Amino acid sequence: MIWQQFRTPFCPVDSAECLQSCSETTTTTTTAPSDVSILVITYPIDGSYLQSGDGISQISATINAPQNEYAWDAAFALVKGELHIFGGKSDGYKIARLNGCSLNELPARLNRRRDYGHAAVSTENGQKALVCFGNYNFGDTRKSCEIFDGSSTTTTFDAEWTHRGGGLGLFKNQPATVGCYATKHQKAETLSATGWTALPDFPFRISEHSLVGLDNGAMLLLGGRDWGSESFQTWIWELKEDQWIRIGELSKPAYAGSAIYVSRSVYYFDYENSAIHRLDLDDNEEFEAVQEIGSQPGRYAWPVLFQADSDYCT
Repeated sequence: MIWQQFRTPFCPVDSAECLQSCSETTTTTTTAPSDVSILVITYPIDGSYLQSGDGISQISATINAPQNEYAWDAAFALVKGELHIFGGKSDGYKIARLNGCSLNELPARLNRRRDYGHAAVSTENGQKALVCFGNYNFGDTRKSCEIFDGSSTTTTFDAEWTHRGGGLGLFKNQPATVGCYATKHQKAETLSATGWTALPDFPFRISEHSLVGLDNGAMLLLGGRDWGSESFQTWIWELKEDQWIRIGELSKPAYAGSAIYVSRSVYYFDYENSAIHRLDLDDNEEFEAVQEIGSQPGRYAWPVLFQADSDYCT
């Protein structure tokens, strides 16, 4: 089945490229879970593996990197179809690209040091990545953001609130974030060409969740730490038409995980209980079901995810 996707790209500045893409139509071919394979790059990197979408297959993958901790707390996003990682404990300024089976560091560097607590999301129909937030030891990186276009970085608007551990997703095809580890709030914001504006507050004080934007403009929030009860959650929430709705439950409490959206299914790799969940959506991207399809082979926080062939780097 071919899906016609009409998107309004995020344009932080006026550009002919961005304006032209506003009128473009993209197509996506849906793939059965049995034919989906996800490369999971872990910390330490020698734990990396390939996971099948149906949960039947899990095999080791060999990823080359300068250090075994190279992906530790790194954020990730696709730029022009290629996987990039940003910052992390090994080097808070680094930008690296996955070329074949190797993570190769680029000459471009982040403008602000982002060791942990930061996030990244693809923007402008995958042509760029927005990288935001982080730890607070090196200036107020918890609010700052920058844009990477595949070769260089430029600063953009600071958020109104701090969002370390608040993640980045897409809501109505614009970058969005929710909550914070450091200040433990429930504020949500979205970024447009004129800056950050408020979204409806999340019902709880949240952090360390995962955010996933859908093609219909809605955004999912998975798992996370509720600072009211100081507990990890099984939550599946959806922000749709400016209202938060709890639509489902994971099988186990989860936080510090990573999620990827592939062919009307969201795959979520959790840290707390190492569970791998698949959330299935219908043709209208309405929630249908969630199931636990396996476990990570180790307790891996914030793994880097990439859709790949079933024999990639094996």
